Amino acid sequence: MTAVPSMSDTRSGSFLELCRAALGPTHVLTEAHDKSPYLTDWRRRYSGDALAVLLPSTTEEVAAVVRACHAHRIAIVPQGGNTSLCGGATPVSGRASVVLSLKRLNRIRDIDPLNNTITVEAGVILQQLQQAASEHDRLFPLSLAAEGSCTIGGNLSTNAGGTAVLRYGNARELCLGLEVVTPHGEVWDGLRGLRKDNTGYDLRDLFIGAEGTLGIITAAVMKLYPAPRARVTALAAVQSPRAALSLLSLAQQYAGPALTGFELMSALCLTLVTRHFPQLRYPFAAPYPQAVLLELSDSESEAHGRATFEAMMEAAFEAGIVADAVVAESVQQSRALWNLREHIPLAQVEEGKNIKHDIAVPISRVADFIEATDARLQQAFPGCRMVTFGHLGDGNLHYNVSPPEGVDHDAFLANQDAVNRIVHDSVHRFGGSISAEHGLGQLKREENRRYKSDVELGMMRAIKTALDPQALMNPGKVV
Repeated sequence: MTAVPSMSDTRSGSFLELCRAALGPTHVLTEAHDKSPYLTDWRRRYSGDALAVLLPSTTEEVAAVVRACHAHRIAIVPQGGNTSLCGGATPVSGRASVVLSLKRLNRIRDIDPLNNTITVEAGVILQQLQQAASEHDRLFPLSLAAEGSCTIGGNLSTNAGGTAVLRYGNARELCLGLEVVTPHGEVWDGLRGLRKDNTGYDLRDLFIGAEGTLGIITAAVMKLYPAPRARVTALAAVQSPRAALSLLSLAQQYAGPALTGFELMSALCLTLVTRHFPQLRYPFAAPYPQAVLLELSDSESEAHGRATFEAMMEAAFEAGIVADAVVAESVQQSRALWNLREHIPLAQVEEGKNIKHDIAVPISRVADFIEATDARLQQAFPGCRMVTFGHLGDGNLHYNVSPPEGVDHDAFLANQDAVNRIVHDSVHRFGGSISAEHGLGQLKREENRRYKSDVELGMMRAIKTALDPQALMNPGKVV
């Protein structure tokens, strides 16, 4: 077996000359200060090194540098907006590698309103895709906090979720076709805008959620939807996650597919937001244990949407499910309610360090999971504070554990492995997943081995070996 090249390998000079010939010298970054922004993850938890940062602008240029990497056995770390929360786009140390930034592949190739599709390159920023759809009176529903900087290639590589999964699904469900550069530098053109195509294995699904470990997504055909005629947003106060589940069931009964958002937030979440962002007002006169942010997207009219919402909320009050509620009367008020939800991660940063979990359990078991896991954590770490929020409509919680008041945050973080074991064991016991929408990256790669069966891991490794026998694609991640 040929030895894996190290960062100090003397053959790197000829490799870099090939890259400069393919991309032009200004798009091959080798100076430390030029590479630095690409070598550390968004949370600043992981840092690595790379021979160079490569900045191709076309699929053909991507294929050319991948062929050079394959010939010289140089590892490739694909990177979009570098917003990974698990170190998935950060190179590992000790391996000769390059960061392949796709941010210059940023063209919208085609919009087909009649087919309700848009074809975009991997470096297109999510917010730009949303705006392009809006200009054609269409909706691209994927929405998440980093949408102003994350790219569609990264969204697909991590199978991103966000706030509208309840109605529209994850990134996987929003994608019809892909263009991919394989680990050998070949280009697979699967940019088919078809809803039905039963002509063999679904290769598209291999690359979505693979975090760049099987190939490099360079373009995609994404689904669009008719733009809703009206949106109705409200914040409802409830006494428990169990009551929130009852409200979810009631909302689905009244609104059906018009229910596009259903976000759960614990009292501590809103306390932290209003503490660190006092301009964001808590809308209730009294504190409540939980709050739910609901949004309906109506295809008929504002009046129809409000009538549906009012009937639903009346039934919720009569059933004793909801203790209080506020309904946005304008776009500005709707934005203010969403700001409460979207500022939770920012408030956590201001509050200090905590131990984060992005988990999923079956929707029907969310309340039981929270109750059981909260109790186990309080027993092990008395006074720890739970910052629990997320997409209740699809069973995805950001279940974060903050230190007790007055306890040093770094000292508490020394308990991370023990906290993770309690949380992840509980997730497994309730039939869930330790990663719902952030991916595995290098953060959860080893943890994943505790909960996947040998059969499942064996199949994953077989796919990896078949497509990337030299293990050049994003090494140290996922498998």
